[in-house]
Amino acid sequence: MLRILYIFYLWLFAVPVFLVLTVLTALSVIIGCLLGGERVFSYYPGMIWSRLTCWLTLCPVEIKGREHINRGESYVFVANHQGAFDIFLIYGFLGVPIKWVMKAGIEKIPLVGAACRAAGFIFVDNSTAKSAARSVKEAERCLKNGASVAVFPEGSRTYDGKMIRFKKGAYQMALDQHLPIVPITLNGPFNVLPIGSLNIHRYKMEMVIHPPISTDGVDTSHKGLQQFADYTQEIIASALWEQYK
Repeated sequence: MLRILYIFYLWLFAVPVFLVLTVLTALSVIIGCLLGGERVFSYYPGMIWSRLTCWLTLCPVEIKGREHINRGESYVFVANHQGAFDIFLIYGFLGVPIKWVMKAGIEKIPLVGAACRAAGFIFVDNSTAKSAARSVKEAERCLKNGASVAVFPEGSRTYDGKMIRFKKGAYQMALDQHLPIVPITLNGPFNVLPIGSLNIHRYKMEMVIHPPISTDGVDTSHKGLQQFADYTQEIIASALWEQYK
């Protein structure tokens, strides 16, 4: 009975409100950034939109480890990718401004793609080696300007809640700019909305922010980068709920 009531609430109230909020957020980002307020409008409207989305879907959120990050420093945040709500969880509750490194296909979504471009987010095109390298350079430009970036090193959402092996791109950025990596463990978004589904469930979500890891002295070879990526993946896995291990 509760599930039926939740579905009615979701589709008659939460989803329509979410769509309106999405349009208003995208417009505020586009207009604000075009008027020169990128520092403010690339972060705060999206942060508020993300928090409201979690609250609209009645999903409890728990954050651990926020004391490990300093708002005055730049980081490369790397997280496991459980589902669409990963974005709302990180964007809404991390507590520091970030630039997203995201799939090129998002750029084609009406209004949302334009807002992401205006906010200076980085679209990753892996269709060719040249395009992928250009995406990394664009991300490094953001890092040089003092921004932090958030990356899902798996490259795509999980199909079963469990992680696949991390790719090296985020780690190359961090090493090139001598910035620390901050691993983030996400629990719950897979149960809220897994890939390929529109059937949202009310489920607790948790974000665990681990201490920053220095990139000084890391082996810059392909093997060394992969070992570093594997090491951070092990840290993320250490805080996963048992059902996702």
